[in-house]
Amino acid sequence: MTSLTPQDLVALERAVQLLEHPGLGELISRVLGHPIQLIGRALPPAVFRTIRAASVKSIEAALRVALRTMGRKPSARPRLLHNALASASGAAGGAFGLATLPIELPVSTIIMLRAIAEIARREGEDLSDPEAALACVEVFALGGHAGAVVPPEGYFAIRSVLTKSMTDATRYIAARGLIEGGRPLLVRFITQVAARFGTIVTMKVAAQTLPAIGALGGATVNYLFINYFQNVAQGHFTIRRLERAYGADAVRSEYERIAKKYRL
Repeated sequence: MTSLTPQDLVALERAVQLLEHPGLGELISRVLGHPIQLIGRALPPAVFRTIRAASVKSIEAALRVALRTMGRKPSARPRLLHNALASASGAAGGAFGLATLPIELPVSTIIMLRAIAEIARREGEDLSDPEAALACVEVFALGGHAGAVVPPEGYFAIRSVLTKSMTDATRYIAARGLIEGGRPLLVRFITQVAARFGTIVTMKVAAQTLPAIGALGGATVNYLFINYFQNVAQGHFTIRRLERAYGADAVRSEYERIAKKYRL
């Protein structure tokens, strides 16, 4: 087993820090000073249904964009610009409330996907490969925890759950090359990602429905939202780069060794 170089160990430790971070609900609570997780659990059933539908729609939109732009060089937009665009869409959500979610969330998700794709390419991903394109969408599931910290082995456990649906979808798309034709095999993947993504969206909605949060608060929440997923993406694609170099088992072993100190 080849040992990681000192430089790659530093990169792995940074990835662990990004992936073993507080959940988005905890981050929003710190900034806004409200217990967002408790508010999220108290939302009416109708709101949860809206969130679920909007999450599925958003992941479907992100998947279409990811697969239809495979191999195209992403624009050299800086991270701050993606954050600004997402914050602007969040301002609309904060100003007009839940009614805008079915429109605002897909827009924010596609903006985030563009940022995620740029991170993936920087870490050596070939976005002409359907598996790499699906890995960009997978990021929206990897951020799907609501607690203050990621459960032990949560990152790898979520990847494991998604492995079969990703593999099936990748093979079909590679063979047929048509998103529409592969839809039956993509449904499971979309459903799995959307379910975890919806957990984070619930935190976002809970924050944006606070009385008097308004457009400025909505922009702040969306800034945290996109920054959160960009950090998850950076950690995820660093791990994938190291796995290509050293093998999955070696990287996971080192990851768990480093992660222990973040779980104490």
